[in-house]
Amino acid sequence: MQYIQLGSLAFMTSLSGVGAPLLFLGGTRSDLRQPGAHTSPLVRHFTVLAFDQRGMGQSAKPPGPYRMQDYATDAMNLLDAVGWPDAHVVGYSFGGMVAQELAIRTPERVRTLTLIASTAGGAGGASWPIHELLGLPDAVAARKSLEILNLDFNPVWQQQHPQEAEHKIRLRMQQMAAYRDEPGAGAGLLAQLDARARHDTYTRLGQITAPTLVLAGTRDGQAPLAAQQRMAAQIPRCRFETYPGGHAFLFETDTLYRRIITTLNAPGWSRESQAPAHHPVNGQYPPDPAPDASA
Repeated sequence: MQYIQLGSLAFMTSLSGVGAPLLFLGGTRSDLRQPGAHTSPLVRHFTVLAFDQRGMGQSAKPPGPYRMQDYATDAMNLLDAVGWPDAHVVGYSFGGMVAQELAIRTPERVRTLTLIASTAGGAGGASWPIHELLGLPDAVAARKSLEILNLDFNPVWQQQHPQEAEHKIRLRMQQMAAYRDEPGAGAGLLAQLDARARHDTYTRLGQITAPTLVLAGTRDGQAPLAAQQRMAAQIPRCRFETYPGGHAFLFETDTLYRRIITTLNAPGWSRESQAPAHHPVNGQYPPDPAPDASA
């Protein structure tokens, strides 16, 4: 991982793998110090650029408010910084919202678009308002978060599996507390949640020209299935698929990563591009991952 300077802002980035360029945009509170796309099977098939978005992780935390356009511009400028004229763009949750904005504003930069557990906002339906968890006691916020992330984590299930439920709540408390005491982290999260609450691309989705794959979890309460269906219906070249699981289904098995790999490599799915297959950052190539035939 290393910093890329964009004007006055420094972004922590990860560039790894080999193959066609792929930009990954992570969700709320995403941080490269945690496992994600940059440590996934994607790096065995693509050169994956991932980064901590403004206000998050180890990236710059300028004063808010932030707009979704700001996040999309950051992504576009990072593509410029690594020399990619375009890329496959994969966005998860909040990152899917940024990806929509990027695909609408700069369609020529998006070779294909993959939206995972994300919504369009506006008349299409918004994701659950995470900002309502702020200020709640840690245990209460963690329990509510889990109930939203997966509808199967409901009061009945919790009563039937009390020990497992409490274990999950403790883990969620740790996840939500990670890095939150670092300088600027609180303000960065508030700015991100504010931009998230104002996200609305629904009436502009018809402007997306990239082949688009929308992947939804059937038990996702944070990005409701109906809202994801409405979003997919507005995108001209869109394939909509559902999978068992909640909001975090992407990270629970490698199934979704394999599906993304298969789809993006399918003949005719991607635009042609002159983008380099493996571009250096600051003159240095990242190490290739060890061969692995499992994905």
